[in-house]
Amino acid sequence: MNGSAVGKSGMSRWFLRGPWEVGAMTLIGGGIVMLVQPWSIDLYSYSFVTILAGTVGYVIVSHFPE
Repeated sequence: MNGSAVGKSGMSRWFLRGPWEVGAMTLIGGGIVMLVQPWSIDLYSYSFVTILAGTVGYVIVSHFPE
């Protein structure tokens, strides 16, 4: 087995940037929807935390390998 085959197996597959970036952007988008919806004060109150979690997640994921 060469080094490239070993690099893509195991835990390194969990830390690929693509799927995690999509998840972080979805979380940010969900937080924005929660912020602008007029029906639930509970969703509105958690919108900032959701946007913040998505932004922090995106910053962390941006350091993952492609």
